[in-house]
Amino acid sequence: MILRKCSSTLPLLPCRLNAVLVERRAASTTSSSQKPVKLAYASYESTNHEALDTKAPILIMHGLFGSKSNWNSLSKTIHQKTKRKVVTIDARNHGDSPHAAQHTYHHMSEDIALLANDLEIKKLILMGHSMGGGAVMYTALSYPELVEKLIVVDFCPTKTSPSLLGMIKLFDAMRSISLEGAPSLTKARKLADEQLSVNVKSNAVRQFLLTNLVESETGKYKWRVNLPVLEENFPTRIANFTHEKDRKFNGPTLFIGGTESDYLKESDHPFIQKIFPMAKFHYITGAGHWVHADKPKEFLDCLTNFINEEH
Repeated sequence: MILRKCSSTLPLLPCRLNAVLVERRAASTTSSSQKPVKLAYASYESTNHEALDTKAPILIMHGLFGSKSNWNSLSKTIHQKTKRKVVTIDARNHGDSPHAAQHTYHHMSEDIALLANDLEIKKLILMGHSMGGGAVMYTALSYPELVEKLIVVDFCPTKTSPSLLGMIKLFDAMRSISLEGAPSLTKARKLADEQLSVNVKSNAVRQFLLTNLVESETGKYKWRVNLPVLEENFPTRIANFTHEKDRKFNGPTLFIGGTESDYLKESDHPFIQKIFPMAKFHYITGAGHWVHADKPKEFLDCLTNFINEEH
């Protein structure tokens, strides 16, 4: 594989996979406009372009506080197993994508549609985890002609799980940390970890949050996520999935859940199928909300079988 930064003149770096990783970083500006923003993305592409000409690419969006880099290793395997281009994106207010004053599923779906247009993609397979699942569902309902298949990872469009509402405490914990005097990013993250541990007991969750702590300038550190906007929108516009009631997506749809998660339950299926009539459901034993991280092999088998299946 070759790593290429589209926004720079870095030399091409040789890697093992017979593919090309193209990465675009969007300008990290704050926008008050309601227009869609240009998302940062990474693209895993075969060097044999003819092999991909007739296949819809796979576009992946992460969950709250995540980024495209969360899907780096999985995307390589998905690319290999499906022989499709894989595009991972940073949602607005996350990662390398611009900050914006609005953060709703409507706005995120417009961002996805703009990216598809910019990349001249006529048809794609959409996959999203948690908040990303909400974004790709809204996109499929708004632009059904764009979506060949839809995959939603541990998110329910018809109810809000107690665990999701419990994430409100993460905003308080992240907002309250003090990093004055930290001499390096490593020390800043250690200091932040100590403060977060008071209210966030899970080390895995803390380490996940700390991937968002970056050095803004020498000796100054910040959360790269747009914490105020995400906190403002979380209870009513992120935790709750709202859409126009008459819309349906009639294409092939797969919901993947973890048996140890309360985000998606069997009792939700009849209500989900009113919106997504072709929805299938698969639960991975022993996996929690981060299904793909808890059980990557089982997740990849389920995912790639669905993608490769003729419908």
